[in-house]
Amino acid sequence: MAKGSNVAVPAPAVRVELGWRSGPGVPDADASALLLVSGKVRSDADFVFYNQPAHASGAVRHDGKSTQDGAVTDTLSVDLARVEPDIERVVLAASADGGTFGRVPGLYIRVVDAAAGTELARFDSADATVETAFVLGELYRRQGAWKFRAVGQGYDSGLEGLATDYGISVDEPQQAAPAPAAPVAPAAPVGPPPAAAPLAPEPVRLSKITLTKSAPTVSLAKQGGTSGAMRVNLNWEMRKQFSGWGSKRGRATANHRDLDLDLCALFELADGRKGVVQALGNAFGSLHQPPYIHLDGDDRSGTVATGENLSINLDHKDAFRRILIFVTIYEGARSFADLHATVTLQPLNGAPIDFSLDECTVPSTVCALALITSDGGDLTVQREARYLVPDRGVSPQRTVDHVYGWGMNWTPGRK
Repeated sequence: MAKGSNVAVPAPAVRVELGWRSGPGVPDADASALLLVSGKVRSDADFVFYNQPAHASGAVRHDGKSTQDGAVTDTLSVDLARVEPDIERVVLAASADGGTFGRVPGLYIRVVDAAAGTELARFDSADATVETAFVLGELYRRQGAWKFRAVGQGYDSGLEGLATDYGISVDEPQQAAPAPAAPVAPAAPVGPPPAAAPLAPEPVRLSKITLTKSAPTVSLAKQGGTSGAMRVNLNWEMRKQFSGWGSKRGRATANHRDLDLDLCALFELADGRKGVVQALGNAFGSLHQPPYIHLDGDDRSGTVATGENLSINLDHKDAFRRILIFVTIYEGARSFADLHATVTLQPLNGAPIDFSLDECTVPSTVCALALITSDGGDLTVQREARYLVPDRGVSPQRTVDHVYGWGMNWTPGRK
Protein backbone atom coordinates (compact mmCIF):
# COMPACT_ATOMS: atom_id res chain seq x y z
CA MET A 1 0.00 0.00 0.00
CA ALA A 2 1.04 3.59 -0.58
CA LYS A 3 1.05 6.14 2.23
CA GLY A 4 -2.44 7.60 2.62
CA SER A 5 -4.24 4.80 0.79
CA ASN A 6 -6.93 2.66 2.40
CA VAL A 7 -8.51 -0.75 2.04
CA ALA A 8 -11.59 -2.49 3.41
CA VAL A 9 -11.15 -4.86 6.37
CA PRO A 10 -13.93 -7.46 6.10
CA ALA A 11 -12.73 -9.71 8.94
CA PRO A 12 -14.40 -9.45 12.38
CA ALA A 13 -11.05 -9.91 14.13
CA VAL A 14 -7.52 -9.16 12.93
CA ARG A 15 -3.92 -9.59 13.93
CA VAL A 16 -1.76 -6.49 13.41
CA GLU A 17 1.95 -7.21 13.00
CA LEU A 18 4.69 -4.60 13.27
CA GLY A 19 7.84 -6.03 11.72
CA TRP A 20 11.50 -5.19 11.01
CA ARG A 21 14.89 -6.82 10.60
CA SER A 22 17.17 -7.07 13.61
CA GLY A 23 20.95 -6.74 13.55
CA PRO A 24 23.93 -5.00 15.15
CA GLY A 25 23.04 -1.44 16.14
CA VAL A 26 19.35 -1.84 15.28
CA PRO A 27 17.09 -0.40 18.01
CA ASP A 28 14.29 -2.45 19.47
CA ALA A 29 10.74 -1.35 18.66
CA ASP A 30 7.39 -1.73 20.39
CA ALA A 31 3.86 -1.80 18.98
CA SER A 32 1.01 0.13 20.60
CA ALA A 33 -2.61 1.07 19.90
CA LEU A 34 -4.77 4.04 20.87
CA LEU A 35 -8.57 3.93 20.79
CA LEU A 36 -9.87 7.36 19.79
CA VAL A 37 -13.04 9.42 19.94
CA SER A 38 -12.85 12.75 18.04
CA GLY A 39 -9.10 12.34 17.70
CA LYS A 40 -8.33 11.77 21.41
CA VAL A 41 -8.47 8.96 23.94
CA ARG A 42 -11.33 9.05 26.43
CA SER A 43 -8.89 8.19 29.22
CA ASP A 44 -5.46 6.64 29.68
CA ALA A 45 -7.17 3.23 29.66
CA ASP A 46 -7.58 3.62 25.87
CA PHE A 47 -3.81 3.18 25.40
CA VAL A 48 -2.66 -0.42 24.81
CA PHE A 49 1.09 -1.11 24.94
CA TYR A 50 3.71 -3.20 26.76
CA ASN A 51 2.87 -1.73 30.19
CA GLN A 52 -0.91 -1.89 29.66
CA PRO A 53 -1.29 -4.94 27.42
CA ALA A 54 -5.08 -5.32 27.24
CA HIS A 55 -8.01 -2.92 26.81
CA ALA A 56 -10.81 -3.26 29.36
CA SER A 57 -13.31 -4.04 26.58
CA GLY A 58 -11.23 -7.01 25.45
CA ALA A 59 -11.16 -5.58 21.93
CA VAL A 60 -7.43 -4.81 21.73
CA ARG A 61 -4.53 -6.80 23.17
CA HIS A 62 -0.75 -6.51 22.94
CA ASP A 63 0.49 -10.06 22.36
CA GLY A 64 4.24 -9.40 22.25
CA LYS A 65 7.29 -10.16 20.15
CA SER A 66 8.67 -13.11 18.25
CA THR A 67 11.84 -13.55 16.22
CA GLN A 68 12.64 -15.90 13.35
CA ASP A 69 15.84 -15.83 11.28
CA GLY A 70 16.53 -12.20 12.23
CA ALA A 71 13.00 -10.98 11.43
CA VAL A 72 11.21 -9.48 14.44
CA THR A 73 7.45 -9.01 14.82
CA ASP A 74 5.51 -7.32 17.62
CA THR A 75 1.83 -8.23 17.48
CA LEU A 76 -1.49 -6.65 18.45
CA SER A 77 -4.82 -8.49 18.34
CA VAL A 78 -7.90 -6.40 17.49
CA ASP A 79 -11.39 -7.89 17.80
CA LEU A 80 -13.28 -5.36 15.70
CA ALA A 81 -16.64 -6.80 16.70
CA ARG A 82 -15.90 -5.89 20.34
CA VAL A 83 -14.67 -2.34 19.77
CA GLU A 84 -17.07 -0.05 21.64
CA PRO A 85 -19.52 1.83 19.39
CA ASP A 86 -18.22 5.33 20.24
CA ILE A 87 -14.64 4.43 19.25
CA GLU A 88 -14.03 5.89 15.79
CA ARG A 89 -10.38 4.94 15.17
CA VAL A 90 -7.76 2.54 16.46
CA VAL A 91 -4.37 4.13 15.82
CA LEU A 92 -1.56 1.58 15.28
CA ALA A 93 1.82 2.94 16.31
CA ALA A 94 5.41 1.98 17.02
CA SER A 95 8.13 3.42 19.26
CA ALA A 96 11.88 2.84 19.00
CA ASP A 97 13.92 1.93 22.07
CA GLY A 98 17.58 2.93 21.91
CA GLY A 99 17.73 4.75 18.58
CA THR A 100 15.74 6.18 15.69
CA PHE A 101 13.60 4.49 13.06
CA GLY A 102 16.14 5.57 10.47
CA ARG A 103 18.26 2.71 11.87
CA VAL A 104 15.42 0.15 11.73
CA PRO A 105 15.53 -1.70 8.39
CA GLY A 106 12.50 -3.28 6.76
CA LEU A 107 9.90 -1.56 8.95
CA TYR A 108 6.35 -2.55 8.00
CA ILE A 109 2.86 -3.09 9.32
CA ARG A 110 0.48 -5.77 8.11
CA VAL A 111 -3.13 -6.63 8.95
CA VAL A 112 -4.03 -10.32 8.93
CA ASP A 113 -7.41 -12.02 9.19
CA ALA A 114 -7.21 -13.64 12.64
CA ALA A 115 -9.30 -16.64 11.62
CA ALA A 116 -8.12 -17.35 8.07
CA GLY A 117 -4.52 -16.12 8.41
CA THR A 118 -4.73 -14.25 5.10
CA GLU A 119 -3.10 -10.86 4.68
CA LEU A 120 -5.62 -8.03 4.29
CA ALA A 121 -3.24 -5.05 4.14
CA ARG A 122 0.46 -4.22 4.29
CA PHE A 123 2.32 -0.93 4.42
CA ASP A 124 6.13 -0.75 4.19
CA SER A 125 7.71 2.38 5.67
CA ALA A 126 10.81 3.44 3.74
CA ASP A 127 11.35 7.12 4.58
CA ALA A 128 12.13 7.13 8.33
CA THR A 129 15.05 9.30 9.53
CA VAL A 130 15.17 10.84 13.04
CA GLU A 131 11.77 9.63 14.22
CA THR A 132 11.56 7.68 17.49
CA ALA A 133 7.82 7.01 17.23
CA PHE A 134 5.61 6.28 14.24
CA VAL A 135 1.92 6.03 13.46
CA LEU A 136 2.11 3.35 10.80
CA GLY A 137 -1.60 2.89 10.22
CA GLU A 138 -5.09 3.04 11.63
CA LEU A 139 -8.28 1.02 11.64
CA TYR A 140 -11.33 3.28 11.28
CA ARG A 141 -15.07 3.05 10.80
CA ARG A 142 -16.70 4.15 7.56
CA GLN A 143 -20.44 3.70 6.97
CA GLY A 144 -20.72 0.86 9.46
CA ALA A 145 -17.68 -1.06 8.17
CA TRP A 146 -14.00 -1.10 9.10
CA LYS A 147 -11.14 0.05 6.88
CA PHE A 148 -7.35 0.29 7.24
CA ARG A 149 -5.38 3.37 6.22
CA ALA A 150 -1.60 3.53 5.77
CA VAL A 151 -0.41 6.64 7.67
CA GLY A 152 3.40 6.80 8.06
CA GLN A 153 3.49 9.87 10.35
CA GLY A 154 6.58 10.17 12.57
CA TYR A 155 7.52 11.84 15.86
CA ASP A 156 10.99 12.75 17.12
CA SER A 157 9.70 12.88 20.72
CA GLY A 158 9.33 9.13 21.21
CA LEU A 159 6.46 7.23 22.78
CA GLU A 160 5.89 10.04 25.26
CA GLY A 161 5.34 12.59 22.50
CA LEU A 162 3.05 10.29 20.57
CA ALA A 163 1.00 9.38 23.66
CA THR A 164 0.56 12.95 24.88
CA ASP A 165 -0.45 14.09 21.38
CA TYR A 166 -3.50 11.83 21.66
CA GLY A 167 -4.39 12.91 25.21
CA ILE A 168 -2.50 10.42 27.36
CA SER A 169 -1.14 11.69 30.70
CA VAL A 170 2.41 10.39 31.13
CA ASP A 171 4.25 9.75 34.38
CA GLU A 172 7.36 11.92 34.03
CA PRO A 173 10.05 12.02 36.74
CA GLN A 174 10.19 15.54 38.10
CA GLN A 175 12.33 17.23 40.71
CA ALA A 176 10.30 18.60 43.54
CA ALA A 177 10.54 22.36 44.03
CA PRO A 178 11.54 23.50 47.51
CA ALA A 179 8.49 24.05 49.66
CA PRO A 180 7.84 27.69 50.61
CA ALA A 181 7.60 28.64 54.25
CA ALA A 182 4.07 28.02 55.48
CA PRO A 183 2.27 31.25 56.45
CA VAL A 184 0.50 31.45 59.77
CA ALA A 185 -3.15 30.77 59.07
CA PRO A 186 -5.72 33.09 60.58
CA ALA A 187 -8.26 31.65 62.93
CA ALA A 188 -11.13 30.08 61.02
CA PRO A 189 -14.71 29.64 62.12
CA VAL A 190 -15.59 26.21 63.36
CA GLY A 191 -17.57 24.21 60.80
CA PRO A 192 -17.54 21.03 58.74
CA PRO A 193 -14.28 20.37 56.87
CA PRO A 194 -14.29 21.07 53.13
CA ALA A 195 -14.99 18.12 50.86
CA ALA A 196 -11.84 16.36 49.68
CA ALA A 197 -10.98 16.86 46.02
CA PRO A 198 -11.30 13.67 43.94
CA LEU A 199 -8.04 11.86 43.35
CA ALA A 200 -6.61 12.28 39.85
CA PRO A 201 -6.10 9.01 37.95
CA GLU A 202 -2.59 7.60 37.93
CA PRO A 203 -0.67 8.62 34.79
CA VAL A 204 0.55 5.99 32.37
CA ARG A 205 4.07 4.68 32.95
CA LEU A 206 6.11 4.31 29.77
CA SER A 207 9.25 2.95 31.39
CA LYS A 208 10.75 -0.51 30.96
CA ILE A 209 13.42 -1.98 33.23
CA THR A 210 16.29 -3.98 31.76
CA LEU A 211 18.46 -5.85 34.24
CA THR A 212 22.17 -6.10 33.48
CA LYS A 213 25.31 -7.41 35.14
CA SER A 214 26.03 -3.94 36.52
CA ALA A 215 22.41 -3.32 37.60
CA PRO A 216 20.99 -6.79 38.33
CA THR A 217 18.21 -6.06 40.85
CA VAL A 218 14.94 -4.15 41.03
CA SER A 219 12.22 -3.69 43.66
CA LEU A 220 8.76 -4.67 42.47
CA ALA A 221 7.08 -2.21 44.84
CA LYS A 222 9.12 0.73 43.55
CA GLN A 223 7.96 -0.12 40.02
CA GLY A 224 4.29 -0.45 40.98
CA GLY A 225 4.21 -4.26 40.84
CA THR A 226 2.41 -4.90 44.11
CA SER A 227 -0.76 -6.77 43.15
CA GLY A 228 -2.34 -8.99 40.54
CA ALA A 229 -0.69 -11.72 38.52
CA MET A 230 2.88 -11.21 37.30
CA ARG A 231 3.63 -13.14 34.11
CA VAL A 232 7.13 -14.56 33.68
CA ASN A 233 7.84 -15.31 30.02
CA LEU A 234 10.78 -17.07 28.38
CA ASN A 235 11.27 -16.83 24.63
CA TRP A 236 14.20 -17.93 22.54
CA GLU A 237 15.60 -18.30 19.05
CA MET A 238 18.32 -20.40 17.48
CA ARG A 239 21.51 -18.38 16.90
CA LYS A 240 22.73 -20.80 14.24
CA GLN A 241 22.09 -24.26 12.95
CA PHE A 242 23.46 -27.24 14.74
CA SER A 243 25.60 -29.44 12.55
CA GLY A 244 23.22 -31.46 10.41
CA TRP A 245 20.16 -29.88 12.02
CA GLY A 246 17.50 -27.69 10.42
CA SER A 247 16.34 -24.88 12.67
CA LYS A 248 13.90 -22.04 12.99
CA ARG A 249 12.95 -19.78 15.87
CA GLY A 250 12.30 -21.70 19.04
CA ARG A 251 12.48 -25.08 17.30
CA ALA A 252 15.30 -27.32 16.18
CA THR A 253 15.05 -30.71 14.56
CA ALA A 254 17.46 -33.47 15.39
CA ASN A 255 16.27 -36.94 14.46
CA HIS A 256 12.77 -35.39 14.27
CA ARG A 257 12.89 -34.16 17.85
CA ASP A 258 11.69 -30.68 18.79
CA LEU A 259 13.66 -28.40 21.02
CA ASP A 260 11.80 -28.45 24.34
CA LEU A 261 12.76 -25.94 27.04
CA ASP A 262 10.91 -26.08 30.36
CA LEU A 263 10.37 -22.99 32.48
CA CYS A 264 10.32 -23.95 36.16
CA ALA A 265 10.20 -22.36 39.62
CA LEU A 266 11.55 -23.52 42.95
CA PHE A 267 9.60 -21.89 45.76
CA GLU A 268 9.96 -21.48 49.49
CA LEU A 269 6.96 -20.03 51.30
CA ALA A 270 7.04 -17.92 54.46
CA ASP A 271 5.68 -20.87 56.46
CA GLY A 272 8.65 -23.02 55.40
CA ARG A 273 6.95 -25.14 52.73
CA LYS A 274 9.10 -25.83 49.65
CA GLY A 275 8.39 -27.24 46.24
CA VAL A 276 8.73 -26.92 42.49
CA VAL A 277 6.42 -25.80 39.70
CA GLN A 278 7.23 -27.51 36.39
CA ALA A 279 5.74 -29.50 33.53
CA LEU A 280 7.70 -32.58 34.60
CA GLY A 281 5.41 -34.65 36.77
CA ASN A 282 2.50 -32.32 35.90
CA ALA A 283 3.43 -30.07 38.83
CA PHE A 284 1.74 -27.00 37.30
CA GLY A 285 1.01 -25.34 40.66
CA SER A 286 -1.92 -23.05 41.44
CA LEU A 287 -2.44 -19.29 41.22
CA HIS A 288 -5.12 -18.87 43.90
CA GLN A 289 -3.89 -21.29 46.54
CA PRO A 290 -0.40 -22.26 47.70
CA PRO A 291 2.11 -21.97 46.13
CA TYR A 292 0.36 -19.05 44.30
CA ILE A 293 2.49 -19.86 41.24
CA HIS A 294 1.09 -21.45 38.10
CA LEU A 295 2.73 -22.77 34.94
CA ASP A 296 0.41 -21.92 32.06
CA GLY A 297 1.47 -24.83 29.86
CA ASP A 298 4.31 -26.65 28.14
CA ASP A 299 5.25 -24.86 24.90
CA ARG A 300 7.87 -25.68 22.26
CA SER A 301 7.63 -22.62 20.02
CA GLY A 302 9.54 -20.03 22.07
CA THR A 303 7.19 -17.18 21.07
CA VAL A 304 6.09 -14.48 23.52
CA ALA A 305 2.41 -14.91 22.75
CA THR A 306 2.33 -18.69 23.33
CA GLY A 307 5.71 -19.49 24.84
CA GLU A 308 6.69 -20.70 28.27
CA ASN A 309 4.83 -18.64 30.88
CA LEU A 310 4.65 -18.72 34.66
CA SER A 311 2.21 -16.59 36.63
CA ILE A 312 2.94 -15.42 40.18
CA ASN A 313 0.08 -14.04 42.29
CA LEU A 314 1.40 -10.82 43.84
CA ASP A 315 -1.80 -10.49 45.90
CA HIS A 316 -0.13 -13.12 48.10
CA LYS A 317 3.39 -11.67 48.06
CA ASP A 318 3.58 -11.92 51.85
CA ALA A 319 3.35 -15.71 51.47
CA PHE A 320 6.68 -15.92 49.60
CA ARG A 321 10.14 -16.20 51.09
CA ARG A 322 11.99 -16.81 47.82
CA ILE A 323 11.30 -18.02 44.28
CA LEU A 324 13.97 -19.20 41.84
CA ILE A 325 12.95 -19.11 38.18
CA PHE A 326 15.02 -21.51 36.07
CA VAL A 327 14.90 -23.28 32.72
CA THR A 328 15.95 -26.78 31.71
CA ILE A 329 16.48 -28.44 28.35
CA TYR A 330 14.12 -31.39 28.27
CA GLU A 331 15.08 -32.57 24.78
CA GLY A 332 16.32 -31.39 21.40
CA ALA A 333 19.67 -29.83 22.38
CA ARG A 334 22.71 -30.74 24.47
CA SER A 335 23.31 -27.24 25.85
CA PHE A 336 22.17 -23.61 25.69
CA ALA A 337 25.18 -22.72 23.53
CA ASP A 338 23.22 -21.92 20.36
CA LEU A 339 20.18 -20.30 21.93
CA HIS A 340 19.43 -16.61 22.33
CA ALA A 341 16.89 -16.26 25.13
CA THR A 342 15.08 -13.32 26.74
CA VAL A 343 13.25 -13.31 30.06
CA THR A 344 10.40 -10.86 30.72
CA LEU A 345 8.59 -10.35 34.02
CA GLN A 346 5.35 -8.41 33.45
CA PRO A 347 3.53 -7.29 36.61
CA LEU A 348 -0.13 -6.42 36.14
CA ASN A 349 0.34 -2.86 37.42
CA GLY A 350 4.05 -2.18 37.03
CA ALA A 351 6.74 -1.70 34.43
CA PRO A 352 7.95 -4.83 32.59
CA ILE A 353 11.33 -6.18 33.66
CA ASP A 354 13.45 -7.96 31.09
CA PHE A 355 16.94 -9.26 30.50
CA SER A 356 18.79 -11.38 28.00
CA LEU A 357 20.90 -14.40 28.80
CA ASP A 358 24.64 -14.22 28.24
CA GLU A 359 26.28 -16.46 25.69
CA CYS A 360 26.65 -19.99 27.00
CA THR A 361 30.20 -21.36 26.78
CA VAL A 362 29.74 -24.52 28.89
CA PRO A 363 27.77 -27.76 28.28
CA SER A 364 24.84 -26.54 30.37
CA THR A 365 21.35 -28.04 30.38
CA VAL A 366 19.96 -25.88 33.21
CA CYS A 367 20.06 -22.11 33.69
CA ALA A 368 19.04 -20.14 36.78
CA LEU A 369 17.19 -17.11 35.40
CA ALA A 370 15.97 -14.92 38.26
CA LEU A 371 15.80 -15.03 42.05
CA ILE A 372 12.83 -13.30 43.69
CA THR A 373 13.23 -12.70 47.42
CA SER A 374 11.04 -11.14 50.10
CA ASP A 375 12.13 -8.72 52.79
CA GLY A 376 8.77 -8.99 54.54
CA GLY A 377 7.09 -6.13 52.69
CA ASP A 378 8.50 -6.11 49.17
CA LEU A 379 9.78 -8.52 46.55
CA THR A 380 13.14 -7.96 44.88
CA VAL A 381 13.95 -9.44 41.48
CA GLN A 382 17.60 -10.34 40.87
CA ARG A 383 18.95 -11.30 37.45
CA GLU A 384 20.90 -14.58 37.75
CA ALA A 385 21.48 -15.71 34.12
CA ARG A 386 23.66 -18.49 35.52
CA TYR A 387 24.41 -21.59 33.44
CA LEU A 388 24.93 -24.76 35.45
CA VAL A 389 26.50 -28.05 34.38
CA PRO A 390 25.02 -31.15 36.05
CA ASP A 391 27.35 -33.93 37.10
CA ARG A 392 26.93 -37.22 35.29
CA GLY A 393 23.70 -38.89 36.39
CA VAL A 394 22.47 -35.80 38.26
CA SER A 395 19.25 -34.16 37.08
CA PRO A 396 19.09 -30.44 36.20
CA GLN A 397 16.56 -29.93 39.02
CA ARG A 398 18.82 -31.52 41.61
CA THR A 399 21.72 -29.45 40.28
CA VAL A 400 19.96 -26.09 40.69
CA ASP A 401 18.62 -27.18 44.10
CA HIS A 402 22.16 -27.93 45.30
CA VAL A 403 23.61 -24.64 44.07
CA TYR A 404 20.88 -22.53 45.69
CA GLY A 405 20.50 -24.63 48.85
CA TRP A 406 16.84 -25.60 48.58
CA GLY A 407 17.35 -28.98 50.26
CA MET A 408 14.60 -30.97 48.56
CA ASN A 409 14.37 -34.69 47.83
CA TRP A 410 14.06 -35.56 44.13
CA THR A 411 12.70 -38.62 42.35
CA PRO A 412 12.59 -39.34 38.57
CA GLY A 413 9.59 -37.88 36.75
CA ARG A 414 8.05 -37.78 33.28
CA LYS A 415 5.64 -35.57 31.35
